[in-house]
Amino acid sequence: MPADLAVIGLGHLGLPLAQAATAAGIDTIGYDTDPRPVAELAAGRPPVDGSLTASEIRRMLSGGFRPTTNPTELGRVRTAVICTPTPVGTDRTPDLTAVAEAARALAARLRPNTTVLLESPVHPGTTEDVLRPLLEEGSGLTAGRDFHLAYSPGRLDPGNRAHDFAHTPRVIGGLTPACTESAAAFYGRLTDKVVRARGTREAETVKVLETNFRHVNIALVNEMAVLCHELGVDLWDVIRCAETKPFGFQAFRPGPGVGGHGVPVDTIGPHRPLRLVEFAGQVNERMPQYVIQRCATLLNEHGKSARGARVLLLGVTYKPDLADQEGSPATEIARRLMDMGAVVSYHDPYVADWRVRDLPVPRADSLYEAAAAADLTVLLQQHRTYDLQGLAVKAQLLLDTRGVTPAGAAHRL
Repeated sequence: MPADLAVIGLGHLGLPLAQAATAAGIDTIGYDTDPRPVAELAAGRPPVDGSLTASEIRRMLSGGFRPTTNPTELGRVRTAVICTPTPVGTDRTPDLTAVAEAARALAARLRPNTTVLLESPVHPGTTEDVLRPLLEEGSGLTAGRDFHLAYSPGRLDPGNRAHDFAHTPRVIGGLTPACTESAAAFYGRLTDKVVRARGTREAETVKVLETNFRHVNIALVNEMAVLCHELGVDLWDVIRCAETKPFGFQAFRPGPGVGGHGVPVDTIGPHRPLRLVEFAGQVNERMPQYVIQRCATLLNEHGKSARGARVLLLGVTYKPDLADQEGSPATEIARRLMDMGAVVSYHDPYVADWRVRDLPVPRADSLYEAAAAADLTVLLQQHRTYDLQGLAVKAQLLLDTRGVTPAGAAHRL
C-alpha cells in the first residue's frame, strides 16, 4: 500500500517525527532493519526509552502508521526521512554505517520526484559527500534534478511539553533552492516555523553548534561547581542571581555528568579540532569521578568507609521524568562505587530493571525505608515524584548532585 512518508530509523529521532506526521494526517510508514522495535510498535507497545506511551503508539496505529522491515515499502513514498543513529566512533566522529545502509536500501527503490531528507547528527558535508553519491549510484538518478535532497537537524527536547514538534522551528538546507523548498513544504505541514539555511552544510553545522553549545556551557558550570565547593560558595544561589540578567547570560546547571543523545563533536574530518569543545568534553567526563570523591569524603567525615557502605542511587536516567538512560552518568558512578567496595542499590520510578556490568542492581521498593537504611543516598536525577524535603528528613546522609533540595537540607555538589 503506497504511503506519503517513510521514516527510516525508529529511534529517538524517527518516532517523534512519525508521530507528528501521523497526527497531521500524513500516511506514514516506519522502516527499521531491526525487527524487535518494529514488532513491539506493531503490537502497540511503547519503546523502552519511554519516549512515547502505549496510548500514543496505539493512536499512531489507529491513524494509519505502519511499522515495517520490508524495504520494498520505501519505493512507494513521496518523502523519505533518514533518522538512523550515528554513534561517535573511536575516532570521535559520527559512525555513518546505519546512514549508509539506509541510503542503499532507499536508493535501490528511489523514484523520480521523491524528497529525501537526512535528520541524523552528522558532520558538515555528509549529505552532499556521503549520502548523495550513495543515492545517485544506487538509483541512477541525479540529486537536485531527478529527486530533492536536504538536511534538517533533529532538535527535539524529549519530555519538553512547551517545545514539542509543532512548536520547535525546523532548520532546512537543501542541495538546491528547489530542494530546500520541497523540504520546507513537507516540514511546514508539521511545525509552526521553517528556517531556511543557505545549504546542506550550513544546516549540518547548525546541529554541531547547538550540541557543542550545550556541552561547553555545562562544562563551565561543572568547573564552577568544583571551584565553588572549594571556596564554600553556594553555586546555585550564584546561578539564581546571575539569571536575572536580561541579556548576555543563559543559565546552565551542573550535574554528575552529561547524558543524552547529543554527543559533542570536537573533530571534523581532516580539519582543525575544536579545542574548547575537546576540553569541555574532558571536564564533563570527569564529573562522575568527582561525585565519587564527594561520596567518599562525606562518608569519611561521618566515620564511615566507602568499603561496605550502603549507597542508594536515586534516578538513573539521563533526564528527569523519562525512562531513557542514554549516556546517563549513573552507570559509571555505580561501577566506581562497586570498585570501592560499596553495596549499591537504586530507585527510579521509570526503570524497573537496571544492570551494571551485566549484573542486576538491587531496586529499592520502599524509597524512604531504603534512604533511611542507606549510609549514603545520592540524588542523580530529580524526578518529579521525589519528595525532596521528605528524602532529606529520612536519609542518613544525602548528596544532591542537582541542587534541587531545599537549602541546608542536603550536601550539594
